[in-house]
Amino acid sequence: MGTAAELLEHDGVRLRRWRDDDLDTVLRAVTESLDHLAPWMAWAADGYGREDAALFLEKSAADWRTGTAYNYAIVAPDGAVVGACSLMSRIGPGGLEIGYWLHPRYTGRGIATRAAAALVAEAFRLGAVRVEIVHDAANERSGAIPRRLGFVEVARRRPPQEPVTAGEVGEDVIWRLER
Repeated sequence: MGTAAELLEHDGVRLRRWRDDDLDTVLRAVTESLDHLAPWMAWAADGYGREDAALFLEKSAADWRTGTAYNYAIVAPDGAVVGACSLMSRIGPGGLEIGYWLHPRYTGRGIATRAAAALVAEAFRLGAVRVEIVHDAANERSGAIPRRLGFVEVARRRPPQEPVTAGEVGEDVIWRLER
């Protein structure tokens, strides 16, 4: 597969590659969203500081160079960075997995769905033959996104780790869209 575009746009939502100078931006977006993220994201459950943001940006740059993951800031129509999303090469040859989170003030507007749609198009442009979204069964809002985009639920499994956050029930739902 090739390298992902640094800027993606879909239906009024813009995704842009995280930059080295985004430290304050990512820190603000995450810290304002911690209560919303902590039930679902282990990395948010213990708080999030400046060092965490710096490590995220370093890892994002390294992952981009190696093609392991393409991490994007989600930019709302008003120009605010309101979340993050990723294309990750962790599901085997020919596949890319999508991950996303959104600031709670911006949920319910279709922004995450449009961001995921942009990532699906980019994954197929890169040569993926399948795209997957995985979420805990209790996270119904996260599951609504692949359903809206025409993904099909293909499996449920116990995750490799026990539930580590307050919201999780310990059953992953795997959604797939094939080219």
